[in-house]
Amino acid sequence: MSSESSSQLSHTINLPSQLGEPVHIVAAPGISDYEFRNAIESSLFEQWLKNIQTEAGILANGAMSLRQVLIQGVDMFGKRVGFLKFKADVIDKETGKKVPGIVFARGPAVAVLILLDSDGETFAVLTEQARVPVGRLILELPAGMLDDDKGDFVGTAVREVEEETGIRLNLDHMVDLTAFLDPSTGCRVFPSPGGCDEEISLFLYRGHVGKEIITQLQGKEMGLHERGELIKVHVVPYERLWRMTADAKALMAIALYEMAKREGLLPPPRASPEARQAKSISTYVSIP
Repeated sequence: MSSESSSQLSHTINLPSQLGEPVHIVAAPGISDYEFRNAIESSLFEQWLKNIQTEAGILANGAMSLRQVLIQGVDMFGKRVGFLKFKADVIDKETGKKVPGIVFARGPAVAVLILLDSDGETFAVLTEQARVPVGRLILELPAGMLDDDKGDFVGTAVREVEEETGIRLNLDHMVDLTAFLDPSTGCRVFPSPGGCDEEISLFLYRGHVGKEIITQLQGKEMGLHERGELIKVHVVPYERLWRMTADAKALMAIALYEMAKREGLLPPPRASPEARQAKSISTYVSIP
């Protein structure tokens, strides 16, 4: 059921996990009908509703109840909702108190820890971008959001790496580091679960390259300029990576990589260094 008045747009839904307790979805002042409809029909909002009803979801055991959702902000990326902000009134039934429920929804994302072995030394590939929310230039792993709800995490990771660094990775040689987590975690990492729904899949890629590739990558300017992406590539020794970046994705990837390596969970090395260089990595970067 939906209704529209001069003061507020609203919609009502019924969740299987709390039958007989309808959820009222309302629009904050300033939200247009177009934005409201896109918000409640978006994959971001639908996925959030699914998450709270899963076996590990906050509505699973009946101790909490979702009463109302206030749609506060909608950012469109073309024809799809890219970012969504809303406030969910979730009540703890035992105490009758509201649980903090301000949500910034942006959906799933991927990041790749690229390690390149060259002349006996291992290097990590980072990108430098202006990050307006923190007001700083940040060194971080190549990363990106999923552009749709098809869940192509590996394909998205490979595409983002090429767009941001110029490196073409072999899809079959990607290792999902988050897949080593216990299944109860959902095999994703949540960098800021107190306010954001973002869940990240972290991948590892290892390759062998000559020193000339390291030189070509260093300082290379990349990114999709039509999207405002102004990216500079940095190549740093892996042993110094943990001290050179404040990027949570990078630090989480290092932890997962080191623990997986310690427990023998990583796949064995492939072929010879020469064969790996020929088959596993190519790049279209060029020397000016």
